[in-house]
Amino acid sequence: MSQPSLSHGSPMQPIERPGHVEPAKVPEATAGFWAIKIVATTLGEVGGNAVTLTLGLGYLAGTAIFGAALAVLLAAQVRADRFQPLLYWAVVTATTLAGTTLADFCDRSLGIGYAGGSLVLLGLVVATLILWKRTLGTVAVETVRSPRAEGFYWATVMFSQTLGTALGDWMADSSGLGYNGSALLILVALVVVTALQLRTRVSRPMLFWTAFVLTRPLGATLANSLDKPVASGGLGIDDITISGVLALVMAGLVLLIPQRAGRRAACADAP
Repeated sequence: MSQPSLSHGSPMQPIERPGHVEPAKVPEATAGFWAIKIVATTLGEVGGNAVTLTLGLGYLAGTAIFGAALAVLLAAQVRADRFQPLLYWAVVTATTLAGTTLADFCDRSLGIGYAGGSLVLLGLVVATLILWKRTLGTVAVETVRSPRAEGFYWATVMFSQTLGTALGDWMADSSGLGYNGSALLILVALVVVTALQLRTRVSRPMLFWTAFVLTRPLGATLANSLDKPVASGGLGIDDITISGVLALVMAGLVLLIPQRAGRRAACADAP
């Protein structure tokens, strides 16, 4: 008696469905995504300062605290079987908090400086993206489904957040632009990225990660304009108050703004 064929819908070998759309474990990069991201980065800056400076725990202790929280949240994110907005944004916020304290520890405690720290972190971001591309064939966030892809994604996010902190501090404190000038320059750069997205065929993943990096120093400069002393060009609002307000704002945005997992045809070519 001949054996049944396994090539047509056998339970042992699932049927390939051309064009089948598989959801990613990260959200689509919509306007709502970027709005929440900017609030998260601003919260990360003031929250990090609240722990390290206002509470006086220092950069190393702050990095350890936020690093531990990030590890717990990231483990939950990787174990999750689908995109969960509250969990995802909790991880993003943890990366902004840890990135803030880590960048300040390297720049100030270790004496690397803003410019040196920014160059090192830029190299880490680029190296991670290159390794990701060579390993999985694409760095498109719509394909982030497997634990390996998530590993590359969150490593890039963490390096990007830390880079953004160092870059934002350098622009505000050392470049002579000040808080408002730095924010304006970053906004102009983001407008250019948006124009390239809408009017050119420049790599979408490259534009996404460029915008992801740029929104971090934007959040940092906005935070500095809120919590720095009036004599230094800020509003002088204490970090703990700002952190509480921003946490409420962010929670409201995550709950109210419609979000869905990024989707991409499984058979589509990766850019």
